[in-house]
Amino acid sequence: MLNRRHIRIKVMQTIYSFKGGESDSFDKEQKFLLHSLDNIYNLYLLLISLLIEIQKKSEDYLDKTSKKHLATKEEKNPNKKLVNNEVLLMLKNNVLLQDELEQRKISNWDLDSEYVDVIFREILASDLYAQYMQTKTTSFKEDRAFVVDIFSDIIAPNDKLYDYLEDKNLTWIDDLPVVNTAILKLLRKVKQDALATYFLPKLYKDLDDKAYAIELFKKTLLNQSKFSEVIKGKTQNWDSERIASLDTVLLKMAICEIQKFPSIPVKVTINEYLEIAKEYSTPKSSIFINGILDKLVKEYQETDTLNKTGRGLM
Repeated sequence: MLNRRHIRIKVMQTIYSFKGGESDSFDKEQKFLLHSLDNIYNLYLLLISLLIEIQKKSEDYLDKTSKKHLATKEEKNPNKKLVNNEVLLMLKNNVLLQDELEQRKISNWDLDSEYVDVIFREILASDLYAQYMQTKTTSFKEDRAFVVDIFSDIIAPNDKLYDYLEDKNLTWIDDLPVVNTAILKLLRKVKQDALATYFLPKLYKDLDDKAYAIELFKKTLLNQSKFSEVIKGKTQNWDSERIASLDTVLLKMAICEIQKFPSIPVKVTINEYLEIAKEYSTPKSSIFINGILDKLVKEYQETDTLNKTGRGLM
């Protein structure tokens, strides 16, 4: 689920908030980093459980409308296409998923059901729903396409849901694009015979990614004074107070990758930190960071001190 860029962002945020020095213990910050990464999975489960609540809401909605005192013939014999949506039922009946939700205590919608109501009303009022409900017959392919559409067009861009998630956990806003992308990828590719584990993807693609997060965090902090000197040597014409604090953190992390991670190509490192700078720092930060790293890499190449192994390093 997680990609390396998002891991870098989480490490950046943790280092930026760190106020100690190389000699200080940063066990607390490392635990915070790992908790912050793990909490992305809680966001994933929360949004997946929202789809389950929509299916439950549709059942409740049909039950109430069919029991109205002056219910119409159509209301007494409603179209149950949404209630019987195979993908939504697949999620609802997934025992492993339910166990994970209970274990992580993901029960937000029990207390905050008004947000489920908001999403459900938007679905009922949408052209997507009107088109989907034109017939009473369906297929797994059509059910899947409908769930993909309501997630991408109604749930993901919903402002009230966005505000709710921001109130619950500020860091979730940074995580939301990654989680939404992961959910859409799973929904688009799900098959009728998918195993129960399908909707319980691993947070890390492999153990190397988790180790990378820890090592990048530790090695950057353990060498921060050394990296500060490297930055100072390349910014002699700059007023240090004018260099954004976040730019300094990003430069330290980038230098750490260039020096301490032989298997990561230099181009990958530079491109990743430039993109992060564009998103999180000042308008000119990416230009500044690119200039410093470009000078540094050329110096390492000239002195044959670029510690890289494997192909495609530049």
